[in-house]
Amino acid sequence: MRLARFLANCGVASRRGAEGLIKGGKVKIDNKIVIELATTVDPDASNIKVNDKRINKEPKVYYLLNKPKGYICSVKDPHHQQTVLSLVPRRPQVFPVGRLDKDSHGLLLLTNDGDLAYQLTHPKFNVQKTYLIKVHKVLDEGIIISLKKGIKLEEGLAKVDEVILKNKNQLIITIHQGWKRQIRRMLNKLGYEVLDLKRIAEGKIELGDLPLGEYRTIKKVDL
Repeated sequence: MRLARFLANCGVASRRGAEGLIKGGKVKIDNKIVIELATTVDPDASNIKVNDKRINKEPKVYYLLNKPKGYICSVKDPHHQQTVLSLVPRRPQVFPVGRLDKDSHGLLLLTNDGDLAYQLTHPKFNVQKTYLIKVHKVLDEGIIISLKKGIKLEEGLAKVDEVILKNKNQLIITIHQGWKRQIRRMLNKLGYEVLDLKRIAEGKIELGDLPLGEYRTIKKVDL
């Protein structure tokens, strides 16, 4: 199989992250640095290292976490911030699937299955995510039309798939685009400050009543 896929399957990083490690000269096969993304490997026969640490296959795991505010969705913490990895078991090593910014909370998936992470995060698969949002003032019903029509951001036209007004200052948004802090920026363009943002569903998975800061193991077939 391709080297990047093997690394992703072992939980080293997502497939994109694995490709970055390869291009950065961090990966060795039989003690030789490999930088070609097209490199294929025999997982059972090759001695594969990342940052001089040998990589071995680990069983696939899938965690559903109710992420609290204040935690970053990162494997490393260069600025000594709390990462979501501190809330789940250390072994097998996992990584967060997609992003949920530091000021947001709610559903976050973590796994060491790079193929699944790719399917859940790549735009071509159109995986929907649903959020419960609280804003600082009374919502105008016209916001539904505006969000569905689209808001122009730096990356292009940002649209939502569905909008439901829950009460006077809360709304539920379903979206499959995944730009950085997208919902916050869209609402800000319409004059609304986001006071709270909680992810409550992703694909087929719902957060439900999972306590804040807790996780549970789920099956791949449920994703």
